[in-house]
Amino acid sequence: MSFLIRVQLPDSPGTLGAVATALGTVGADILSVDVVERSSGLAIDDLVVELPSGRLPDALITAAESVEGVEVDAVRPYAGILDTHRELELVEEIAAQPKSGLDLLAEGVPKIIRAGWAVIVEHGEPDSRRLASSSAAPESPFTDLPWLPLERATVLDGEESWVPETWKELGTELAATPLGKPGKALLVARPGGPNFRAAEVARLAHFAGIVAVVLDG
Repeated sequence: MSFLIRVQLPDSPGTLGAVATALGTVGADILSVDVVERSSGLAIDDLVVELPSGRLPDALITAAESVEGVEVDAVRPYAGILDTHRELELVEEIAAQPKSGLDLLAEGVPKIIRAGWAVIVEHGEPDSRRLASSSAAPESPFTDLPWLPLERATVLDGEESWVPETWKELGTELAATPLGKPGKALLVARPGGPNFRAAEVARLAHFAGIVAVVLDG
């Protein structure tokens, strides 16, 4: 089974290698490494690892944190495609099929930023509406979106009253960005975490801006 581990570690030579070695002691095989953020001598990395059957994910935390200065932010099952740098491919796909652009965007974004699901929503009176959803998105209705219109990309509070209880129970982390105009937004979610870092939100905003231009064209 594959897991996504988000680790915070000193940004110094050899530290990531030491983490890889430690994970190897519990039989974990690293499939990919993605640098999420670097600042003030620290790095935030996402590691997708495969763990032999019978091994508990807690073993990943224990192994990684056995390396000095390393902290595990989150561990969650990961069944996504290891395709974190396919922004250009997705933009080209959307440009070639603009009538299906919103559906393609909602389905493709979670694979790029390692989220669980995504929906595209539009502000309305009295209720907002869903324009497109990824296949993994929950069907639970949500029409009261007090954060719309949205002026800039941001992390949303997953405990707010508008958030469905089922999302709260799963500890769902949320981020959103305008899609061309404040009244339309792309909402992405990570049930069980990890939380969205500033660099990821910026990346999401940049990508949404490019797609909005393509679709308007």
